[in-house]
Amino acid sequence: MRKRRTKMIGAKKKAFDTEPRMILLKEPILMLGMQVETGMKSVFRDVSRLGKRWQAFKRTGMIPNRKEPWAFVAVSKDHDQLNGRWNYLMGDVVTRVDAVPSGFASFAIPAGRYAVFTLRPPNRFAWGMTIGMAKRYIYAEWFPNSGFKPDSAISDFELHDERSTLKRGPSIDLYVAVKEA
Repeated sequence: MRKRRTKMIGAKKKAFDTEPRMILLKEPILMLGMQVETGMKSVFRDVSRLGKRWQAFKRTGMIPNRKEPWAFVAVSKDHDQLNGRWNYLMGDVVTRVDAVPSGFASFAIPAGRYAVFTLRPPNRFAWGMTIGMAKRYIYAEWFPNSGFKPDSAISDFELHDERSTLKRGPSIDLYVAVKEA
């Protein structure tokens, strides 16, 4: 078993584990939320706007079949290598999807093998920077040396739970779909 290493931001804060834990997700994770098509030049703006729309909806308290304990997912999928665009979804984990209201999206995160990287930003305002750094590392450095390749069923997803809301030491898990190289 390889030793778990961490990438550093500055001299003190651990941003993310560079050696993931491998898991087999046995059941799909269902989510209900919203989506946007985005790309490298617009991802931060698009995700910020989508997040504001989703938070406004969440304040209504009308998320049917929301799973307890609470969990939120942000999914990147359907990457188009030619134009550098992909679909980005965010929403809450639900126990089932009965109907999808107009303007909303549902998605079943597929069961399968995932490399799970724990991300720890230096503060709650640095999520975007930390996630971007981790994804660059995973796809440019980790995959070429891992014995795995990305599974095309889904690119990756962030799982936010009660740990992501901590005032000190927040963290999330970034799940990256993998298959043997």
